[in-house]
Amino acid sequence: MLEKIRRFKYLVGSVFLLGFLVSALASANNEVLGEVRFLADNNPAKSAGVWVDGKYIGYLNELKGSKKLLLLPGEHEISVRQAGYRSVEQKINVQPNQVQTLRVLLAKDPEARFPTVTAEVKLSIDPDRAAVFVDDQFAGHAHEFGGAGRAMLLSPGKHHIKITLPGYQSFTTEIEVRANQKYDIKTQLPKGNES
Repeated sequence: MLEKIRRFKYLVGSVFLLGFLVSALASANNEVLGEVRFLADNNPAKSAGVWVDGKYIGYLNELKGSKKLLLLPGEHEISVRQAGYRSVEQKINVQPNQVQTLRVLLAKDPEARFPTVTAEVKLSIDPDRAAVFVDDQFAGHAHEFGGAGRAMLLSPGKHHIKITLPGYQSFTTEIEVRANQKYDIKTQLPKGNES
C-alpha cells in the first residue's frame, strides 16, 4: 500500500511538473510574438474588416481577448475596410513581446455609388461574424444582413457572393436578383481550412 501511495505522489508530481513546463513554454512562445490592438475612433470602424498581409482575419471590434491579434516580428501590412468608406492602409513593424495600438477613423468615400433600384438579400449564416464579399468587394459581416429590418441591398443582375471566416471553409454562390424582390441565403460554415 505504501508503494502505491509513493507511485501516486510521483505521478501527481510529474503531471504538475509537465503542466508547469507546458505553461512556461507557452509563455515563452508568446514573448516572440507582438500584439496589435485596435481603437475604433468612429462607429463604422467598429465593424470594419481587418486584413493582415492581404488575408482577412476578422472584424475590428472582435480582435481582443481570446481573439487578440498576435503577429510574428517584422513588417506587416494592415488594411481596415468597410463598404462605403475609404480603406485605411498602414505598414507596421511588430516587435517581440510589445503591444502596438492602431487608431482607426474611417471617412466616407465620396466616390462610393449605391444603386437606386435594389433587391433585398437576407443572410442567416452560422457563425454570423463571417465576412461577406459581393463581387469580390467586402460588403460587411453576416450579422449586419440578417434579422428584423436588416438586409443587403444589391443592384439587379448577377452577383458572386462569398462568405468566409478564418478557421472555417468558405461558402460561395452565384445569384441573380431582380428589382424589388427579396432573397434569403442560409448556410452553416463547416470548420476547417480551405482545400
